[in-house]
Amino acid sequence: MYAYIKGEVAHVREDSLVVDNNGIGYLVYVPAQVTEGGVRKGDTVTLHTHFVVREDAMLLYGFLTEDELDAFRLLLGVSGVGPKAALAVISGMGTDALRFAVLSNDAAKISKVPGIGKKTSQKIILELKDKVELADAFNLKSAHTEEAALSAGGGAEGEAVMALVALGYPNADALRAVRKAADGMDNPGVEELLKAALREI
Repeated sequence: MYAYIKGEVAHVREDSLVVDNNGIGYLVYVPAQVTEGGVRKGDTVTLHTHFVVREDAMLLYGFLTEDELDAFRLLLGVSGVGPKAALAVISGMGTDALRFAVLSNDAAKISKVPGIGKKTSQKIILELKDKVELADAFNLKSAHTEEAALSAGGGAEGEAVMALVALGYPNADALRAVRKAADGMDNPGVEELLKAALREI
């Protein structure tokens, strides 16, 4: 029903945003990468959305990228996985880590997500393994790393983000940590910035 919503952030909550679009405030449930990634009240955002209708509620879920939305919908296709659990997986792992966990049959990694047990993790792998391609996983991971580095503004910050991603940290976490570390520093070098960012993760 809703493909996306664009508007001004009126409120930031732990698991959601209220987005003002032409005077109407839409409550949109979002992954942690959005609320913890620097989105603030007054920012203009575009969220790719998925509308869920239940007997007792109509809920809107939003994502900063179409890749996150696609992964969310893939997870909803797994029997026994609802919107809340799917959002928890996206929040807890990110799309790249999820794809590689599925490809490597790493149920233990998925089960580290709060609220996702071992049986659900195994079911996710079983039902998604034929829907995830290795080449796509590597291409998307590379693209996301470049995007995160560009978001950091290049230079030392961009290199620090890429170094953290190479160490296995999710793109959003790496970008957030580097930005937080850089706030209190004056023209830091890559090594200095990386050490400070590691303390923020």
